[in-house]
Amino acid sequence: MLEDALRRLQISGKQDSLGSFMIRPLSTSACISFDSLYNPGEYLQRNKGSLSQRFAHGKGVFRLLPAMLTQQYNSHHPYGWNDGSMIQAKGYQVQASAGIYASLGMLSVQFRPEFIYAQNSRFETFPEWHSDSLWHQYYERSLNWIDNPERYGDKSYRKIFPGQSSVRLNYKKLSLGVSTENLWWGPGIRNSILMSNTAPGFAHITFNTTAPIKTPIGSLEWQVISGLLQNSSILPPDTGRTFNGVVMYQPKRDESRYLNGMVLTWQPKWLSNFYLGFSRVFYLYKTDIQSGLDGYLPIIGTFFKGATNNEDEKQRDQMLSFFFRLVLPKEKAEVYGEFGRNDHSQNTRDFLLEPEHSRAY
Repeated sequence: MLEDALRRLQISGKQDSLGSFMIRPLSTSACISFDSLYNPGEYLQRNKGSLSQRFAHGKGVFRLLPAMLTQQYNSHHPYGWNDGSMIQAKGYQVQASAGIYASLGMLSVQFRPEFIYAQNSRFETFPEWHSDSLWHQYYERSLNWIDNPERYGDKSYRKIFPGQSSVRLNYKKLSLGVSTENLWWGPGIRNSILMSNTAPGFAHITFNTTAPIKTPIGSLEWQVISGLLQNSSILPPDTGRTFNGVVMYQPKRDESRYLNGMVLTWQPKWLSNFYLGFSRVFYLYKTDIQSGLDGYLPIIGTFFKGATNNEDEKQRDQMLSFFFRLVLPKEKAEVYGEFGRNDHSQNTRDFLLEPEHSRAY
């Protein structure tokens, strides 16, 4: 909501220094004061707020973060989109969060946990009376390939997440830290191909810019992350079913997955209000990580499978996307697009001949 308000200010031409809006969340130290982030309609006139207190002889800042309460009600079946730590559930659901922010010198700490309660009422799922043949197809095409529970248990759901919390070392426009904040990469408002907030944030190490960095060719923004993704620990329905004497359910490995990703945006010096971007992610099970730089930072490797050694044996997958955003202040509008793939091309020829392979846009 707050980022949307700031984005509208940029589109309307009232502020052009807020960056590309293609790497989120926005830094509270970038371009605008922290308090004005919570007064977006007045931030051009107001630079001070009542949420801040100074300490350590004025060298430190302590702030209370506004409390937020998000409620949702699904009357018939589960639905959820861009709602962070909320789950897809039928019935009433609420997300509550509040927190604090403090900084002293290069160090900043933000603690903003989230509490979730969901009624999680029963609803019609894949019918148990379907034939074993149909259940076999359901398992082969979906349940054995993805960790996406139909229902989060058979009771009401309660959970506390670290939420939008982080510990960082900041130097000028650079930041290095540990975070569980939700990430969003790409120009979309409601959809993003590689990274969005349709799930809780995950623990990750991040090295990122907090504001656009000017260079001779234009302004750059980036983020590089490494983190761990956890399983839901919820089994699919009816795991004892068999088909032709064989159990349909194939258990997934009960371990964390390692994720390494990066996003880079560029505003060309010669084209105002135009932004280009690129993002890339690798993920694999933690025990499959190979030693060396290629094992922990595969994002810095080549883009084509043919230029690597035994890539298929490394048990990892790549996703990448390219995107752009054009802001039109006079028209009070913007145009953006994104194109992505979830598989390596063998070489340049392969990419040019089959650009539609495993694509998304």
